[in-house]
Formats: sequence, structure tokens, C-alpha cells
Amino acid sequence: MMNNFQTKWALAALLIMAFLSCWRCKEPDDNNNPTPGGANYPVNAWITSPDQINLLYKRPLQFASAKDERFGTITVDTTQIFQTIDGFGYTLTGASALLVRQLPAEMQKKLLEEMFGSQNPGLGISYLRISIGASDLDPFVFSYNDLTSGQSDPNLLKFNLSNDTVNLIPLLKSILAIYPDIKILGSPWSAPSWMKDNGSSIGGSLKPIYYSTYAQYFVKYLKAMQALGIPIDAVTPQNEPQHGGNNPSMVFSAQQELDFIKNHLGPAIQNAGLKTKIIVWDHNCDNPNYPISILNDPAAKSFVDGSAFHLYAGDIGALSTVHDAHPDRNLYFTEQWTGSTSDFAGDFKWHIKNVIIGSMRNWSKNALEWNLASNANYNIHTPGGCSQCKGAFTIEGTNISRNVSYYIVAQVARFVPAGSVRLGSNQYGQLANVAFKTPDGKKVLLVLNEGSNTESFNINCNGKWIVSSLNPGNAGTFVWQ
Repeated sequence: MMNNFQTKWALAALLIMAFLSCWRCKEPDDNNNPTPGGANYPVNAWITSPDQINLLYKRPLQFASAKDERFGTITVDTTQIFQTIDGFGYTLTGASALLVRQLPAEMQKKLLEEMFGSQNPGLGISYLRISIGASDLDPFVFSYNDLTSGQSDPNLLKFNLSNDTVNLIPLLKSILAIYPDIKILGSPWSAPSWMKDNGSSIGGSLKPIYYSTYAQYFVKYLKAMQALGIPIDAVTPQNEPQHGGNNPSMVFSAQQELDFIKNHLGPAIQNAGLKTKIIVWDHNCDNPNYPISILNDPAAKSFVDGSAFHLYAGDIGALSTVHDAHPDRNLYFTEQWTGSTSDFAGDFKWHIKNVIIGSMRNWSKNALEWNLASNANYNIHTPGGCSQCKGAFTIEGTNISRNVSYYIVAQVARFVPAGSVRLGSNQYGQLANVAFKTPDGKKVLLVLNEGSNTESFNINCNGKWIVSSLNPGNAGTFVWQ
């Protein structure tokens, strides 16, 4: 048995060992500054696990001296350069804007810095989609030219943005103050009801006699937002043009959208001197022929920047089908929801594989999750609107929690800023992946272990070797210079 003197020395030795252990293991910061122990980590990996024990956990790594022959290799090919990335983000719905704006000023400011800031712990959102008029995640249905039944306004004398001036527009101004270069895409869920053949906010189609009027409606919207200091980078003529059951919604056939763009919307935007892009389709991956049929018309194609997709039906490879048919036009991925009844592990794996890795490997310039914020009851929505849509943030009073789509976007957005380019990388085993080069020359590789076993692997980039492993369902974002 030790005496008091020996006991004191033993305790002192344990404390010294613990101190040295913590000192040596301290992580470098995001700028790869040296640790107190003198080591410098040239590679950092951020890991998220399906059990949520690790949520963007930072793992510092050294380059390996050589390939580990026991494992396969993912090769990042810097000579293969594909599309330029516009950004990652969400749809900022009217409900999202209302919930954020209800927060106390300091909380709101801090949350916006987290959402749109690029430094840790910033989410790094660089792209937003907004609705032109109401989406189904607004408190009520509205357009910018609502009239009583039986009235019409072909000269759009009653056009106004009043409903968006309460929350959406002030919030966009706050966002632009943080990130002035953020790209914004506008999509209408419906034309004003008086322009439609059924006179309703739900379903129906745009009357041909109002094609030119509706084109001017877009121009008025774009100019009004521009005057408020909110540049709209692109518009789609219609959200989900083959789904007429939402509230609001409108049906647009491929031939109708072609006619509208070629003879009305395209010339109207051009004649107004606006630079806003037109993006077609904005619906599921099960119908690539819809955008292809529009792009096959040379006159319509001259006004079209590209095609947008969701993935509630079909396969993400549809984007490459459209790219192969018209390689001189761009691709976009503009919506995918996470629901109230699904689990973190399943959603995280599926969305990382399809929405992020899948869309990027199939030429998309962006990847957007659906809804930025909801409350604990999956509100706010229009009558008949989505009652299960889960936001990236749940905001209930002053309580804020982060949900699965937060981590889906966070796994890539902060590390792959706008202006990055996709690089070539081979698929290996159960390790789905996509590689990028950032504007400041960093290499980024996002890897998802789709399998049921832990996978060890090499990463090779221009003769530099990284050896790592991922547990089942884990995603890792590897960053090096």
C-alpha cells in the first residue's frame, strides 16, 4: 500500500499525463494552424454518422507516405474539370421567413450568420429558391395581382408585392447584407387565378390570351425586386408543371411552356434589358423529355439557360440524359423534401447519395433541399399545403433545433463555395463520392459509405495519398490544399 507521499506523486503524474494528452490531441483550427504540440494537419475530414453521435465532427489527418495496398483507391483527377458550382441551399418559403423574423433581433442575427456565413460553424448557404407569389408553405394563398371573381387586369395596374414586404423581402435584405453574392431563383406555384382557365389557385392552366400579360407579370416582379436591391438570378416558368393538386399549383404542358418562353417570356425579359436566366421544367426526374422537347426548338432554346429537377420520381441520371442531348445548357437540382415521419439515418444517406453526390455527378450546378424552417407541428402552410414538410431548422418560439437537411447541406456547402468546379473521381465499391476544386485551390472529396461494413480506402490526388475509413452510413468531407 502506498504512503501519502507516494499517493501525491502518483496523482501528480496522472494529472501531468492527462494534460499532455489533451495538449497533443488538440485539433487545429479551420486554417490548419499548428497544434500546440507542433504538428500541422494538412488534411481535415468532417464526419457525420447516421446515429448522430458525430455531426460534422472534425478529424485532422496527415498525408500518408504511400498507398496502403490493403485497400482500394479513390483517385481525384484534377485534369478532368466538369461544371462550375453555383451553390447549395434551400427554398426560403414564406413560412420560413415568418418564423425567422419572429425571433428576437439578436437571435435572428445570430441565426442568419450561422446560415449564410462561411466560417465555422457557418452553414455556408450560397443559393436560395423563393416562390413568386405564394407557395404551399405560406400562411395563405396569394399572387401579386389578386382580384375579386369576374375581374381582370390585363395591364397589371394592380400589381404589387405587398404580401412579401412583411417578412420575405426584409429577410432577403438581411441575408444579402451577410452574403451579397448569393444566387436567388424564383419559381411561381401559380399564375393569378383570373388568368387561369379554371379561375382557381389549384390546378388549371394559363389561358393563352394571358400569355403576354403573364410574361409582363414576371418582368414587373423582376424589376420590382431589383429596385429593392434583390437581384433574381433565374426564374422557372412554373414549379412542378405536371402537378395540379397542390395549393397553389398550375399545369403547364411542355408545348405550352415552349410557346410561353419562345413567344412571350423570353422576348419580354430580353426587351426589358434584364439578365435573369430562364430555367425550364422544375419537376421530377421521370420526364427528361419535357425539357428536351423545349430545348429541341432552336428559338425557344435561345432564351433558355438550362433545366431544373426534383427527385420525387425517376432517377437522378435523368440530368445526364438532358445534358447529353443539349450539352451547351445547364442543369439544376432545385427541390427535395425531408418529412416528419422519416428518420435521420435514412434521409441523410439517401439525400447525400442522390441530392448531393448524385446531382453533382450528373452535371447539376446547384443542389437545394426544400424548406429552410418549420415549426414543431410542421406548419405554416396553405389549406391543403404540405403538412409534413420538415425544415432544416425547427423554430418554436425562441427554441431552435437543427434537423437532417441542415446536415445534408452542411456536409458540402461550407467546403464547396460558389465558383468551385467539379473534378473527376472514380466510384469505388460502396463508397459513393464526388470531388471539387475550390476557387482558392483546395481539393474537396465528399464520400458516403453506402455499405453495411466499415470501409477503409486510399485517396490519391496528384501523388498525394490519404488513408482513411468510414463506418456504415457515414459521410466524410475531406479537404486539403
